[in-house]
Amino acid sequence: MSRVHLFEIADFKWFPQFLRNYLTDFLQFLSNKTKLYKPIITVIEKGLDLCKTNQIIDLASGGGGGLLWLNSELQQTNPDLKILLTDYFPNITAFEFTKKQANNIEYVSNSVDARNVPKNLKGLRTQFLSFHHFKPIDAKLILQNAIDSNTAIAIFEAQERTIPSILAMLFSPISVLVTTPFIKPFKIGRIIFTYLIPIIPIVTLWDGIVSSLRTYSVKEMTELVNQLDNKDDFYWDINRIKSGPGAILYLLGTPKNITK
Repeated sequence: MSRVHLFEIADFKWFPQFLRNYLTDFLQFLSNKTKLYKPIITVIEKGLDLCKTNQIIDLASGGGGGLLWLNSELQQTNPDLKILLTDYFPNITAFEFTKKQANNIEYVSNSVDARNVPKNLKGLRTQFLSFHHFKPIDAKLILQNAIDSNTAIAIFEAQERTIPSILAMLFSPISVLVTTPFIKPFKIGRIIFTYLIPIIPIVTLWDGIVSSLRTYSVKEMTELVNQLDNKDDFYWDINRIKSGPGAILYLLGTPKNITK
């Protein structure tokens, strides 16, 4: 199945920020409750170890809440771990809520572009469930910027461009309906736009299916890397790892020569 870069509704600038926040809140709640990232803990630990850092610079964080369970697990082997949340459309309310749940999590309040990360943000760059949002030209810019900055990068996608993955997305509206009352902080708007005016379930369904169709395969991520300048200055680990009934696709790039 060829990659198709259809539109995701939440990507449009006209889509209200508060509705976009409700969508990311749902995804992060689900990832924590299902321990979605458990299989890739060793990949992140490897990245932190190889680039000799205890800081994660998370790009396209959404609300950042999806990292809470993962953070608690990583701290068991890296008690000095620090996580910095960033986003092109920063959700400050959600960032604040996430920060209150873990004293080692901070955030950048201004917009941060994953294609051109400020040089003062140093650490292992991560992207969770967001790389598929970028067309190939922009995806390469993200990776090239990491190389040019001699900074490690780890990318994770929890959906695939397969029939089973697409079919699984058909159940996402049910998940939204079931989990919404338990998502914190409680917001009456989330209830209204889930049950009375069901924008959130509808957008979750469409964007979920499109996310699968947009996802880069292991082969395609490898091809992206092969088009980069100075790619041989990095070690690359690009693979697929089992996670529950599905899988997580990941890319880990680490500099061969670490500079402080």
